[in-house]
Amino acid sequence: MSFYGPSAPHDVGDEGSSPICPIDFRYGRPEVRALFSREARLARCLRVEAALAAAQAGLGIIPKDAAEAIAAAAESGTVTLEKVDALERELKHDVMAIARTLATAAGPAGRWVHYGATSGDITDTALGLELKESIHVLRHDLTDLANALIDLAETHAATPELGRTHGQHAVPMSFGYKVAVGAAEVLRQRRRLDELTARVAVGKMAGAVGTGAGFGPSAEKIESEVMFSLELGVDEAPTQIVGRDRLAEFTNLLALIAGTCERLATEVRNLQRTEIAEVAEAFDESKQVGSSTMAQKRNPMLSENVTSLARLVRAFALPPLENMVQWHERDLANSANERIVVPHAVVLTDDILGKLTDVYAHLTVDDAQMQRHVDSARGLPMTESLMLALTSKGLPRAEAHEMLRRLTRDAPAGGLAARAKSDREIARHFTPAEIDELLDPATYVRAAARKTERLVRNLRDEATR
Repeated sequence: MSFYGPSAPHDVGDEGSSPICPIDFRYGRPEVRALFSREARLARCLRVEAALAAAQAGLGIIPKDAAEAIAAAAESGTVTLEKVDALERELKHDVMAIARTLATAAGPAGRWVHYGATSGDITDTALGLELKESIHVLRHDLTDLANALIDLAETHAATPELGRTHGQHAVPMSFGYKVAVGAAEVLRQRRRLDELTARVAVGKMAGAVGTGAGFGPSAEKIESEVMFSLELGVDEAPTQIVGRDRLAEFTNLLALIAGTCERLATEVRNLQRTEIAEVAEAFDESKQVGSSTMAQKRNPMLSENVTSLARLVRAFALPPLENMVQWHERDLANSANERIVVPHAVVLTDDILGKLTDVYAHLTVDDAQMQRHVDSARGLPMTESLMLALTSKGLPRAEAHEMLRRLTRDAPAGGLAARAKSDREIARHFTPAEIDELLDPATYVRAAARKTERLVRNLRDEATR
């Protein structure tokens, strides 16, 4: 028994029960959930069986009319879940139930169904098709998110904002640069997805332990022809199954993508805090409710939802790592958890990418509040500028740093500028006007804007590929 279909009799034909998993009714897009429906998975297995027959017919191993009959039966809709489930209740083997049901539908040609193959040939090749479809969806999602971030970065390339490290004011930057950093990370994840596609979108048609012995002298050609027709790569050294390092790499990339999404969602959550209030998720004032009792609430609910689901996606990365360890050429310790991990990880990753795109595409940015925070910092975030200028005048950097550290303690209402102008050592090197210029946040914001504009050009170019 394998990755596809029910694994035990009590799993079969239970459509009358109410769904218990929130992914069935609360999370994920219907079209992505449909990729993992039992109907879709059965169709992929039938497609693989038909591709095998076609390859064997092309090499003269089975009659051409038999392959045509098998393909017609696979596409006819007569091999239904109901028939497969009924047979599995007897056989206690899901792939054998599929093969026998297909053989019956194919009539006399049915004796050539699954000829020389083992279950893993069918199910893991079908899994390769499933992963390829998933990668296509996720690549589109990452592109959409990157474009939303790039657009926002371009709009706010020169919008002043205080940078923050350790939750404290750092140096001035631009909000656009903050967002461009996120866009670059998203596109790195898309690059990783592109890079692993060739390793993940693969199948096998190599028999019981991967040697191809059951297919005879034409084994390599059969496998090559099947995968070519399905537009999949070939696992060059499988056992009875495709190497599980491939699936582990895929789910761990989803974990990385989830980490990026949570980071970007957390930024919104922090900047929407009442004490900061620099950005806010879109909120439908006409009907949306933030709290059942606190009517004033405008919560970053989508960003919090992304955070919650991202943590679950990262948790799904562990079982595939464990599944890399098989007993000899095959065991079933991976099978049950893969049925859960793969659809959930993909559906939820798609879900959080879509939600995060919506957050950033419709984000409310309060640039006036950002400017107020820059102004209220009283020049303190510009100590680096003055320290570097003092160093350029001949002071040891450590001495200049200590001087600024002392000057920023309990800064008066006039801020750092007033104290710097009254300091004899600083006044010996700079005029009051020069001190004002050195402590002007606009110089740092302009530098951030220039870098953001360069980033936006490069990122937009990459996103269109």
